[in-house]
Amino acid sequence: MRSDTLTMPTPEMRRAMADAELGDDVFGEDPTINRLQESAAAAVGKEAGLFVASGTMGNLLGILAQVPAGKELIADDQSHVFLYEGAGTATLGGIQVRPLTTERGVMTRSQVEAAFRPKNDYHQPLTGGVTIENTHTALASGATPAEVAAPADTVTFCVSKGLGAPVGSILCGPAEVIDRAARWRKMVGGGWREAGVLAAGGLQALEKGVDHLATDHANARTLAEGLSELPGVRIDLDRVQTNLVIFELTSMPAEQFLKACAERGLKGGGGNGRVRFVTRYGITAADVQRALEVCTEVLAG
Repeated sequence: MRSDTLTMPTPEMRRAMADAELGDDVFGEDPTINRLQESAAAAVGKEAGLFVASGTMGNLLGILAQVPAGKELIADDQSHVFLYEGAGTATLGGIQVRPLTTERGVMTRSQVEAAFRPKNDYHQPLTGGVTIENTHTALASGATPAEVAAPADTVTFCVSKGLGAPVGSILCGPAEVIDRAARWRKMVGGGWREAGVLAAGGLQALEKGVDHLATDHANARTLAEGLSELPGVRIDLDRVQTNLVIFELTSMPAEQFLKACAERGLKGGGGNGRVRFVTRYGITAADVQRALEVCTEVLAG
């Protein structure tokens, strides 16, 4: 339960990858990649899509294609773009990130408006963009992915996490922006050749992977409710809205708890005194019950 990156491709997905129709994507001639890009863009209500190696690459290309060097990007101070992407925006794009401290990663309109730099002060960088991150709450909230993505100029989403493909993300947005992003992708070494073998997995993920997300959310809710009944666990059930279960411990350090759980076969993640468990494809209701048994045993000492 460390991460939903640990999903494995289904047998059906493996067959689709083996049988994929291929071409050279640098020339735009891989039909499977083209279908994936078109399907992904349609799913989130955008004009065009670009298949890339990872979410980090998708984020980077989306920013580089829209924010000029010397400008500033507003982001949450715990966001992936700010903390976990190797300062790519600064290193490759000359773009400064302005981090905002938020409640649960949600930037308010007033926070963003206050963070915009004045245009008449030559001492300060101009604001060039705003980046927002979220888990796959489209299913949990009842909104469609297109409705969730509608306010954004571009959107990146991953097919290799909860959706179950082995690799890849898609950057979607206006055709003009995606064309600029494709140029940046080439510059950072991200041009594909016959990568339809990977895109076929992504197509299967889009078509079939969504079906199990509701199960992932239900398993996370069961896990969270079970944890809430254990002594020494502090968890806000209102915050468990998707497949991520994050909690604190009052009886032992999080690192000690995670080590003891791992010794019993339950692997989780965490940091800053918190523990995170993630439900995903391949995690069953029985696995959730076993996880609760392990947590009970560890907390009992």
